[in-house]
Amino acid sequence: MCRIFGFRSVMQSQVHRSLVSADNALMQQSERNPDGWGVAYFLGGAPHVVKSVSTAVSDEMFRRVSGVVTSETVLAHVRKATQGQLNILDTHPFQYGSWVFVHNGNIAGFEQIREKLLERISPVMRRFILGNTDTEVLFYTLLSKMAERCDLERRGYPLEDLAAAARETVDSICELAGDICTEDGADPVTNTFLTFVITNGQTMLAHQGGKPLQCSTHKQHCPERDSCPYFAPECERKVEGGFVSHLVFSSEPLMGDNVWEPMQPRQMIGVDWRMQMQRF
Repeated sequence: MCRIFGFRSVMQSQVHRSLVSADNALMQQSERNPDGWGVAYFLGGAPHVVKSVSTAVSDEMFRRVSGVVTSETVLAHVRKATQGQLNILDTHPFQYGSWVFVHNGNIAGFEQIREKLLERISPVMRRFILGNTDTEVLFYTLLSKMAERCDLERRGYPLEDLAAAARETVDSICELAGDICTEDGADPVTNTFLTFVITNGQTMLAHQGGKPLQCSTHKQHCPERDSCPYFAPECERKVEGGFVSHLVFSSEPLMGDNVWEPMQPRQMIGVDWRMQMQRF
């Protein structure tokens, strides 16, 4: 299946190591996920999205983009297609306004239930669906649920509202496609997996929907602890709830100083615009 990387921090940081140079960086993972890549990063509150249908490990553009990205928020994806086509329209991340979205998974029987799924998306949102993949339908279902609760362009979109909309979205999809599959080695095409990350550059939320997702909020020992102006005790200790300096999601643990914890099926973890973390 696909691989996901999400990063949210109190300070602008480079993500070159996580995307390119770490032992298990996203670029290396693309050898098993060759059907395109995408990187979204935020500058001045606006998302910049770069995508390609090439394999990241052999694409010089992926190296160049990863090398220049310095941001407080980054979302990246390498794709192994189960639905849709190998084109830019079906390549992650997907964007609507300030929101960007990546998905690792599959909606079982998507072609048979696609029209019923589309009926559950608000007409305003539905007209922006341009591709053929289940991920785009999942994204716009979530946006429809979010819009019922709060203005989508509110920079400080409430994390609680985002989590409630995500839960309703998952329930709505599963009502038609069957429950989330949590079995190791299950067929990625005939089962439903809804692991995803969404952000508007400030609020970020991840959902473990059957496909593995790792979370990191601290390091064993920060190598910049004596020079970083943002260093705080939570940088080197686990926080169950409260303020964190960074929040990182990855399909697989990345080598380095970060301490990783596997998210559990149906668990959601996120931060609001103040970097206050909650688990749902």
